[in-house]
Amino acid sequence: MKQPGEELQETFTELDDREVVEYLLRNPDFFIRNARLVEQMRVPHAVRETVSLVEWHMARSRNHINVLEENMTLLMEQASANEGLFYGLLRLQGRLASAPSLDELLNRFHRWARDLGLAGATIRLFPDRWRLGAPSKFTHLTLSRQAFEPLRIQRLGQRHHYLGPLNGPELLLLLPEAKAIGSVALSMMGEDGDLGVVLFSSRDIHHYQQGQGTQLLEAIAQLLPDLLERWIQRL
Repeated sequence: MKQPGEELQETFTELDDREVVEYLLRNPDFFIRNARLVEQMRVPHAVRETVSLVEWHMARSRNHINVLEENMTLLMEQASANEGLFYGLLRLQGRLASAPSLDELLNRFHRWARDLGLAGATIRLFPDRWRLGAPSKFTHLTLSRQAFEPLRIQRLGQRHHYLGPLNGPELLLLLPEAKAIGSVALSMMGEDGDLGVVLFSSRDIHHYQQGQGTQLLEAIAQLLPDLLERWIQRL
């Protein structure tokens, strides 16, 4: 026969975390009714072995506030960066849209990149999507889709962007006249990435790396085809 209190002890022993949580949710005044007990409770601590429940809760609150502050700072930094990208793109669009010829547009695009400290900016077009054959003056913009396909598979896969270095044959294909190129930012033009490529090149091998943001690159790749159609017919 069980002694008085043994059944109550077994009930307490059988309680699991879920049941404790449910009890506290049903009895939100538990900590008010047992304030003195709460002050005496100790919680395991990695450095100080144990801390009071009150200290533990305050530490959690401070950590939560720190995380919120860090997130807010990050959001403000991103907003500032996005604003800079927006106005940079707006200025570029205005300069390109006012170009009196395609040659001038290409020159302005290249100078814009040079002003950013880059080696240059280049546009290459797939001839099966643009009318670039004779008597066009812009055959130098042609990029064979068949020749480009191995590079696309190797460097881009299913993505529309690549940031990083290129090897000798790849640079010769995309930038035959460029010298001492360390890294590039490459983006497929058009919504389906089937119109051609736009490249920004840097002499610094570490300037462009995988994992960097591509928002500005994406916007420019979407912007250029409509501007190019002023001088080159799309097929």
